[in-house]
Amino acid sequence: MKAIVIRTFGAPQEMKLEETPEPVPREGHVLLDVRAVGVNPVDTYIRAGIYPRKPPLPYTPGTDVGGVVQALGSGVTGLRVGDRVYAHGVAGACAERAVCDASRVHALPARLDFEQGAALGVPYGTAWRALFLRARARPGETVLVHGASGGVGVAAVQIARAHGLQVIGTAGTADGLALVRKQGAHHTLNHREPEYLEQVLPLTDGRGVDVVLEMLANVNLDRDLDVLALNGRVVVIGNRGPVEIDARKAMSRDGAILGMTLFNATREELREIHAGLGAGLDNGTLAPVVARRFPLAEAPAAHQAVMKPGALGKIVLVP
Repeated sequence: MKAIVIRTFGAPQEMKLEETPEPVPREGHVLLDVRAVGVNPVDTYIRAGIYPRKPPLPYTPGTDVGGVVQALGSGVTGLRVGDRVYAHGVAGACAERAVCDASRVHALPARLDFEQGAALGVPYGTAWRALFLRARARPGETVLVHGASGGVGVAAVQIARAHGLQVIGTAGTADGLALVRKQGAHHTLNHREPEYLEQVLPLTDGRGVDVVLEMLANVNLDRDLDVLALNGRVVVIGNRGPVEIDARKAMSRDGAILGMTLFNATREELREIHAGLGAGLDNGTLAPVVARRFPLAEAPAAHQAVMKPGALGKIVLVP
């Protein structure tokens, strides 16, 4: 079968399409016929060798899949060959076939295509964990979602709106702002305008926001503290460098700055996350937005594209 192989950490061009042996599902695992693979910013950090968690070389990147169950390892129940599924935490997703722990494989509703299935794992899991397991967001609270037109941002807007939160979403283009409104945001702000955050307090009657989902903390974190309500929480989802903050802003609001990564989610948390996501997928409140599709052989281009501003949803690879 064909798969992307990385033999040296570095630039996107280190990703090569090669012939590799087809994996065999061991006990408790599932073999997937991969129809689409999600591309996430964290994939680029791992490929570049700058992420704290590094896989042994050589490796095949990618973790999120939309596909079809092709074979079952011993002991697997609740799944059948031929099932349409999405999977997260897949080892070596950028391939024509991949294996995954059966606990990380979930039914994909018929109304969603495989590309949307590949857009679920990291983005929707991250948004859910940030909102409910880290920030402990509650219905009636207000959340500010930075970069709301990207993969995690779209997921966060949909999830927050479905759970009764007031949603303020930011984007940097007219198309991005329109997308964020379409996903359910009550208010949208253009984060390319220098003083855009000054609009947050008027939108909240001077109270501020209860939760900020921060995708670029090195740029925004100090200013996020200016718009927090009393007991507000900032969840740092993305960061690309050091940042200086005035901690007194957090002190005056009894505010909290919470880091998070989906890699730290426990098995119990993942079960909770995907139970919640499954309900939203079934009732139609959640639906990933796919922005761009690349053939598997163009994985280097997809890795470059996912790091550029102006996202309008998710980038996926199609084997």
